[in-house]
Order: sequence, then structure tokens, then C-alpha cells
Amino acid sequence: MSFPQSNREILSVADLNKAARRLLEGEFPMIFVEGEISNFTRPSSGHWYFTLKDDSAQIRCAMFKNRNSLIRFKPANGTQVVLRGKLSLYEGRGDYQLIGEFMEEAGDGALRQAFEKLKARLAAEGLFETSAKQPLPAMPRHIGIITSPTGAAIRDILHVLERRFPAIRISILPVQVQGEDSPRQIAEAIGRANAMTEDPFDLLLVARGGGSLEDLWAFNTEPVARAIFASQLPVVSAVGHETDVSISDFVADLRAPTPSAAAELISPDQTEWLTQFRRHEQQLISSVTNRLQSESRQLEHLSRRLRHPGRRLQDLQQRLDDLEIRLRGSFRHHLAGYRIQDVADRLKRAMQQTLQQQQNRLRLLGSRQRHPLPLIQSHQQQIRHLRDRLVTINQRSLSDRQAMLREHSARLNNVSPLNTLARGYAIVTAEVDGKAQLIRSAAGLKPGDIISARLNEGELTASVTDIALTDKPEELT
Repeated sequence: MSFPQSNREILSVADLNKAARRLLEGEFPMIFVEGEISNFTRPSSGHWYFTLKDDSAQIRCAMFKNRNSLIRFKPANGTQVVLRGKLSLYEGRGDYQLIGEFMEEAGDGALRQAFEKLKARLAAEGLFETSAKQPLPAMPRHIGIITSPTGAAIRDILHVLERRFPAIRISILPVQVQGEDSPRQIAEAIGRANAMTEDPFDLLLVARGGGSLEDLWAFNTEPVARAIFASQLPVVSAVGHETDVSISDFVADLRAPTPSAAAELISPDQTEWLTQFRRHEQQLISSVTNRLQSESRQLEHLSRRLRHPGRRLQDLQQRLDDLEIRLRGSFRHHLAGYRIQDVADRLKRAMQQTLQQQQNRLRLLGSRQRHPLPLIQSHQQQIRHLRDRLVTINQRSLSDRQAMLREHSARLNNVSPLNTLARGYAIVTAEVDGKAQLIRSAAGLKPGDIISARLNEGELTASVTDIALTDKPEELT
């Protein structure tokens, strides 16, 4: 059978593939496809080539370097993903394919939608309001850490707290930080911490290391968010890395980018506190010294102003003699021409009267003149009282500072490794790859291993003959 030559248009394979490509790219918008990755390859160009399949079909896919560099996870064969892209056709082979623009792990998109929905609802209820945030204590004495006791986060936190202020008491409330039961355990731990009446906590730290959105999902659940909001104790959230954000970060009183950063934020710096103590001590000494010098100058000034009463009596006696001389001269002038006897009698009476008046005046002045000794004694007593008060204030302040220093020293001694050794504990090490490694768990040893134990007095070497595992303690002091 043959076709008429004039009625047919003969296309080359390249033309046909170009037409098919234009048709696919023009008719289909950006689409989302979910499936399992297989035949994943990554050549030296950095582009990704793979097949996306489900139970009954498959499609070839390509994702170029400028797009796949934005993906936060590493895809592999068997990974279930959601791929956003455009349909196209590779003309060289005539393969129908999907050109990827963005990729996320399957389930992550649903979790992200649930995250945004819960975030919006809790925000509308006021759980994220700044007015509901509690201030953190400047000097916490007891911190509760809600996290996994075996994760890297708790090790980073304890290392920072030991460096900055080892006197703070730390208690670990162990919980699962991922899994179905994790939200319930975290919420119950927050409730137990708030209910403690004996040696209560000053604040709580909810923490875990980084991970995917699914790994961090326990901290994006409503029970954990409401437990943090209902807490009477300040709560610090340190979940994941700096780029990770969780619902607990929005509800907590403070969000820290990492567990280590949280330990820095909640603990004071012992170096700064010691510097402040020394500065206050110098200020107190300077204040007391200046007060004593001021009181000494005042005492010297009062001593110079005090006049001896004998000098005052001498001045009055001299004035009395002058008045008597003037009085006699005046009588001689006015009584000239009188009989001598009359003059003598009048002069005698006048002198007696004047003398009596002067004696009365002298007695009056003497009764008014206070003896200076009581005044001196009063000032001396006041000076002694002020000096005693200054000495007492100085001693009391120094005693308070010394007591505070002894208290901090005792706390530092309580967390000292040497103090721990003195109570009968030991530091156990084993040689691994030619280096001495600290042994924290018997799970890392096997019978026949050689270990060294550092004691309070001396060191010993032993061979492991038997291993027994015990539960990990839940509280560090």
C-alpha cells in the first residue's frame, strides 16, 4: 500500500521531537509529582538524573545544578519525595521527562502545612505575645534541662555551664526528643518541674540537637506548646540548629539558636562577678576612709574653736577693775566741797553698792557660763559613736562579702573533680587507637580490655573481666 506523494508532509525525527517538546511545555503548567527515586546518578557536572516511580508507572527526571544546590537533604535510591517541575522531552533520545525545580521529602510538605496551621491558631490565641514572656533570673541556682540524656545537646550544655559558672545546680529530666511518645513526655516533664516544692527550679531549658522537620516535630505539637505557655517557671527553647524554627521557640520566654548558645544565655560569667566583687570592695574601703578623714577634720575644727573658760573670767575681772577706777575718779570730781566725812560715807556706800552690783553680775555670769568639759565629752562620745558605726559597717560588709565568697568557693569545690575523687570515685580511661579515652559507659568496653583508674591517691591499671550495664542517673548536681 502506498500514500499519495502530494498529500503527505514528511518530518525528520528532530522536527518531530521539537514539536512534541513545544506541545508538552506549552500545554502543562508547573506540576507536583510524588514518587520514589530510583536509578539516581550525579555526574561530574553536578546535575541530577533519576527515575520517579510508583507501583504502576515511572517517569524520567532531571534536576540541574543551579536548582539542586538549594535542596537541604541528600536524595538517594528509595527516597520518597515530592518533585515540583515542568514536563519536557529530551530531543536527543526522544525521552519524555520531568525537569525538577524543587524537591522535598514526602511528608515534609504535609508537616510544613500542619506547622503553619498550628502556628497561626496559637498566635491568634495569644500564646506568642511578648507581654506573656517571663524574665529570666540573673543568677539561677537550679536549672532543669528537659532533653535526651544521651544526645550531643546535653553534652554541649554541660560543657558551657561548667566553664561559665560551675556552682549552678543542674538537673536533667530525661525525655524522648522524637517519636510518637515524645510530645507527651516533654509536656509531663514541664508539669513535674513546675510542681517541685523541695529545691525548686529557677528556670527550665527545653533542648535537642538538629534534624529534619520530622525529627523536630515533637517540639511543633500543641501539647508541648501549651505546657510551655502554662509553665510558671521561665522556659528557654533551644531546638535544632540556628536555621531551625519550632513552635516551642515562639511560645518560650526566650529562644536560643543552639543548645550551646542557650547555656551561654542562662548562666552568668563567673569572671565578671569576681570583677564586680573586687570593685565593690575597693569602693567600700574608699568610702570608709573618706568618712573617717572628714570626721577627723571636723573634730580638729571644733577643737580650735573651743575657748578655755579661764580666759573669759580674766577678761571680766579686768573690766571690773577698770570700772572701779573710773567710778572713784568720778566721785572725786562731783563731791568736791563736801565734808570729808560725808564724802567718805557716800563714797563708801557707793562703792559698796557698785561692788555688790558687780558681784551679783559676776555670779550671774558665772551661773550662765557652762563648763566646757561636758561639751567636750559629748563631742568625743559622738566621734567615738561615729567611728564605731563606721567600723561596724565596714566589718559587716566585709563579713557579708567573705561569706558570699566562701559560699561560692564551696560550690566550686562541690563540682571539682578532685573533690569527687576524694569521695571515693575514680576517673577511668582506656587506650583507643593509641590515645587515652575517658570511659563514661561500660557499653564501650569488652572483657580483656586494659583500663586505668585515677583515684584520689594514686592510679591503678586493671583488666576487664566482666561487664554489667546499669540505668543512667537522671540528675546531676
